[in-house]
Amino acid sequence: MKSPNVLIIDYGIGNLLSVRRGFEFCGADVEISSDPKRILNASHVVLPGVGAFGNAMTVLRERGLFDVVKEVEKKGTPLLAICLGMQMLLNESQEFGVTTGLGMISGKVIPIPSITTLNQPQKIPHIGWSELLPEKKQSEWKGTILENVKERDSVYFVHSFMSVPNDASHRLANCEYGGQKIAAVIRKDNIYGCQFHPEKSGEVGLKILSQFIKL
Repeated sequence: MKSPNVLIIDYGIGNLLSVRRGFEFCGADVEISSDPKRILNASHVVLPGVGAFGNAMTVLRERGLFDVVKEVEKKGTPLLAICLGMQMLLNESQEFGVTTGLGMISGKVIPIPSITTLNQPQKIPHIGWSELLPEKKQSEWKGTILENVKERDSVYFVHSFMSVPNDASHRLANCEYGGQKIAAVIRKDNIYGCQFHPEKSGEVGLKILSQFIKL
Protein backbone atom coordinates (compact mmCIF):
# COMPACT_ATOMS: atom_id res chain seq x y z
CA MET A 1 0.00 0.00 0.00
CA LYS A 2 1.30 3.43 -0.99
CA SER A 3 2.37 5.73 1.86
CA PRO A 4 0.41 8.98 2.27
CA ASN A 5 2.06 12.02 0.71
CA VAL A 6 2.11 14.80 3.31
CA LEU A 7 2.97 18.27 2.03
CA ILE A 8 4.02 20.78 4.69
CA ILE A 9 3.51 24.30 3.34
CA ASP A 10 6.73 26.31 3.56
CA TYR A 11 6.05 30.04 3.80
CA GLY A 12 8.97 30.74 6.10
CA ILE A 13 6.99 30.53 9.33
CA GLY A 14 6.76 27.38 11.45
CA ASN A 15 8.79 24.61 13.02
CA LEU A 16 8.87 22.54 9.85
CA LEU A 17 11.53 19.97 10.70
CA SER A 18 9.91 18.68 13.90
CA VAL A 19 6.56 18.40 12.10
CA ARG A 20 8.28 16.54 9.29
CA ARG A 21 9.96 14.10 11.66
CA GLY A 22 6.64 13.42 13.40
CA PHE A 23 4.89 12.48 10.18
CA GLU A 24 7.85 10.43 8.95
CA PHE A 25 7.76 8.48 12.22
CA CYS A 26 4.11 7.71 11.43
CA GLY A 27 5.07 6.27 8.04
CA ALA A 28 4.24 9.15 5.70
CA ASP A 29 6.26 10.39 2.74
CA VAL A 30 6.82 14.04 3.67
CA GLU A 31 7.72 17.02 1.51
CA ILE A 32 8.26 20.64 2.50
CA SER A 33 7.38 22.99 -0.34
CA SER A 34 5.87 26.30 -1.39
CA ASP A 35 5.17 25.12 -4.95
CA PRO A 36 1.40 25.50 -5.59
CA LYS A 37 1.31 22.53 -7.97
CA ARG A 38 2.95 20.21 -5.46
CA ILE A 39 0.68 21.45 -2.67
CA LEU A 40 -2.44 20.79 -4.75
CA ASN A 41 -1.23 17.32 -5.80
CA ALA A 42 -0.51 16.12 -2.25
CA SER A 43 -2.81 13.62 -0.53
CA HIS A 44 -2.56 15.53 2.79
CA VAL A 45 -1.54 19.13 3.48
CA VAL A 46 -0.21 20.74 6.67
CA LEU A 47 -0.29 24.47 7.46
CA PRO A 48 2.15 25.18 10.31
CA GLY A 49 2.71 28.51 12.00
CA VAL A 50 4.39 30.33 14.88
CA GLY A 51 4.65 34.00 15.70
CA ALA A 52 2.28 36.87 14.89
CA PHE A 53 -0.96 36.38 12.97
CA GLY A 54 -0.65 39.53 10.85
CA ASN A 55 2.88 38.75 9.73
CA ALA A 56 1.95 35.17 8.81
CA MET A 57 -1.03 36.27 6.73
CA THR A 58 1.06 38.91 4.95
CA VAL A 59 3.74 36.37 4.03
CA LEU A 60 1.13 33.83 2.91
CA ARG A 61 -0.36 36.39 0.53
CA GLU A 62 3.01 37.69 -0.70
CA ARG A 63 4.06 34.17 -1.65
CA GLY A 64 0.82 33.55 -3.53
CA LEU A 65 -0.28 30.82 -1.15
CA PHE A 66 -3.50 32.31 0.23
CA ASP A 67 -5.55 31.15 -2.76
CA VAL A 68 -3.67 27.85 -2.89
CA VAL A 69 -4.73 26.98 0.66
CA LYS A 70 -8.31 27.91 -0.21
CA GLU A 71 -8.09 25.60 -3.22
CA VAL A 72 -6.95 22.74 -0.96
CA GLU A 73 -10.18 23.27 0.97
CA LYS A 74 -12.29 23.21 -2.22
CA LYS A 75 -10.61 20.01 -3.42
CA GLY A 76 -11.51 18.24 -0.20
CA THR A 77 -7.88 17.38 0.57
CA PRO A 78 -7.33 16.73 4.29
CA LEU A 79 -5.69 19.83 5.77
CA LEU A 80 -4.16 20.05 9.25
CA ALA A 81 -3.35 23.53 10.57
CA ILE A 82 -1.10 23.69 13.63
CA CYS A 83 -0.90 26.38 16.37
CA LEU A 84 -0.89 29.77 14.60
CA GLY A 85 -1.94 27.86 11.48
CA MET A 86 -5.18 26.89 13.25
CA GLN A 87 -5.89 30.52 14.13
CA MET A 88 -5.35 31.50 10.51
CA LEU A 89 -8.29 29.28 9.52
CA LEU A 90 -10.72 31.75 11.12
CA ASN A 91 -12.13 35.02 9.77
CA GLU A 92 -9.97 37.42 11.74
CA SER A 93 -7.57 37.94 14.63
CA GLN A 94 -7.38 40.77 17.16
CA GLU A 95 -3.61 40.38 17.60
CA PHE A 96 -1.93 43.79 17.07
CA GLY A 97 -5.12 45.18 15.52
CA VAL A 98 -7.67 43.31 13.41
CA THR A 99 -6.24 41.14 10.61
CA THR A 100 -8.26 39.08 8.14
CA GLY A 101 -7.63 35.34 8.10
CA LEU A 102 -8.39 32.55 5.64
CA GLY A 103 -12.08 32.42 6.60
CA MET A 104 -12.34 28.64 6.30
CA ILE A 105 -14.03 28.33 9.70
CA SER A 106 -16.27 31.16 10.84
CA GLY A 107 -15.01 32.82 14.00
CA LYS A 108 -12.35 35.10 15.45
CA VAL A 109 -9.10 34.96 17.40
CA ILE A 110 -8.97 36.87 20.68
CA PRO A 111 -6.47 37.23 23.55
CA ILE A 112 -6.49 34.63 26.31
CA PRO A 113 -7.75 36.50 29.40
CA SER A 114 -5.02 37.49 31.84
CA ILE A 115 -7.46 36.90 34.70
CA THR A 116 -8.90 33.49 35.63
CA THR A 117 -12.61 32.88 36.03
CA LEU A 118 -11.95 33.20 39.79
CA ASN A 119 -10.57 36.71 39.17
CA GLN A 120 -6.97 35.69 39.81
CA PRO A 121 -4.03 36.79 37.61
CA GLN A 122 -2.71 34.10 35.27
CA LYS A 123 0.40 33.81 33.15
CA ILE A 124 0.19 34.60 29.46
CA PRO A 125 1.16 32.87 27.23
CA HIS A 126 -0.41 29.55 28.08
CA ILE A 127 2.61 27.24 27.99
CA GLY A 128 2.66 23.59 28.93
CA TRP A 129 0.61 20.42 28.99
CA SER A 130 -3.18 20.59 29.16
CA GLU A 131 -5.88 17.92 28.92
CA LEU A 132 -8.11 17.44 25.89
CA LEU A 133 -11.81 17.56 26.73
CA PRO A 134 -14.64 16.76 24.29
CA GLU A 135 -16.91 19.66 23.33
CA LYS A 136 -19.93 17.37 23.82
CA LYS A 137 -19.09 13.68 24.12
CA GLN A 138 -16.02 11.64 23.25
CA SER A 139 -17.97 9.45 20.81
CA GLU A 140 -17.89 12.43 18.44
CA TRP A 141 -14.13 11.85 18.06
CA LYS A 142 -14.75 8.64 16.09
CA GLY A 143 -13.68 9.03 12.48
CA THR A 144 -11.64 12.15 13.27
CA ILE A 145 -7.97 12.84 14.06
CA LEU A 146 -8.81 12.27 17.75
CA GLU A 147 -10.25 8.79 17.24
CA ASN A 148 -7.42 7.07 19.15
CA VAL A 149 -7.08 9.77 21.80
CA LYS A 150 -8.62 9.38 25.24
CA GLU A 151 -10.50 12.09 27.09
CA ARG A 152 -8.06 13.99 29.35
CA ASP A 153 -4.99 12.92 27.38
CA SER A 154 -2.51 15.81 27.60
CA VAL A 155 -0.88 17.73 24.75
CA TYR A 156 1.59 20.62 24.61
CA PHE A 157 0.44 24.23 24.13
CA VAL A 158 2.29 27.51 23.55
CA HIS A 159 -0.05 30.43 22.73
CA SER A 160 -1.30 33.82 23.86
CA PHE A 161 -4.42 34.00 21.68
CA MET A 162 -7.35 31.60 21.33
CA SER A 163 -9.74 30.72 18.52
CA VAL A 164 -13.45 31.21 19.07
CA PRO A 165 -15.53 29.51 16.34
CA ASN A 166 -18.98 31.01 15.83
CA ASP A 167 -20.51 27.55 15.54
CA ALA A 168 -19.85 25.32 18.57
CA SER A 169 -20.17 22.24 16.34
CA HIS A 170 -16.80 23.17 14.84
CA ARG A 171 -15.15 22.58 18.23
CA LEU A 172 -13.93 19.00 18.44
CA ALA A 173 -12.01 19.33 21.70
CA ASN A 174 -11.19 21.99 24.26
CA CYS A 175 -8.66 22.51 27.01
CA GLU A 176 -9.11 24.53 30.18
CA TYR A 177 -6.84 27.33 31.31
CA GLY A 178 -7.69 29.42 34.34
CA GLY A 179 -11.23 28.10 34.18
CA GLN A 180 -11.54 29.35 30.59
CA LYS A 181 -12.63 26.88 27.91
CA ILE A 182 -10.22 27.16 24.98
CA ALA A 183 -10.68 25.51 21.59
CA ALA A 184 -7.92 22.91 21.26
CA VAL A 185 -9.07 21.13 18.08
CA ILE A 186 -11.47 22.57 15.52
CA ARG A 187 -12.89 20.92 12.46
CA LYS A 188 -15.05 21.63 9.44
CA ASP A 189 -15.35 18.96 6.74
CA ASN A 190 -11.79 18.19 5.52
CA ILE A 191 -10.22 21.00 7.55
CA TYR A 192 -8.67 20.43 11.00
CA GLY A 193 -6.87 22.78 13.34
CA CYS A 194 -4.83 21.95 16.46
CA GLN A 195 -3.99 24.83 18.80
CA PHE A 196 -1.34 22.64 20.44
CA HIS A 197 1.76 21.12 18.83
CA PRO A 198 1.09 17.44 18.07
CA GLU A 199 4.71 17.02 16.98
CA LYS A 200 5.79 18.01 20.51
CA SER A 201 3.07 16.07 22.35
CA GLY A 202 4.70 12.66 22.66
CA GLU A 203 2.71 9.49 22.06
CA VAL A 204 -0.64 11.30 22.05
CA GLY A 205 0.57 13.70 19.38
CA LEU A 206 1.85 10.86 17.23
CA LYS A 207 -1.55 9.17 17.46
CA ILE A 208 -3.12 12.35 16.11
CA LEU A 209 -0.65 12.65 13.22
CA SER A 210 -1.06 8.97 12.42
CA GLN A 211 -4.85 9.30 12.34
CA PHE A 212 -4.65 12.40 10.14
CA ILE A 213 -2.77 10.57 7.40
CA LYS A 214 -5.45 7.85 7.42
CA LEU A 215 -8.16 10.35 6.45
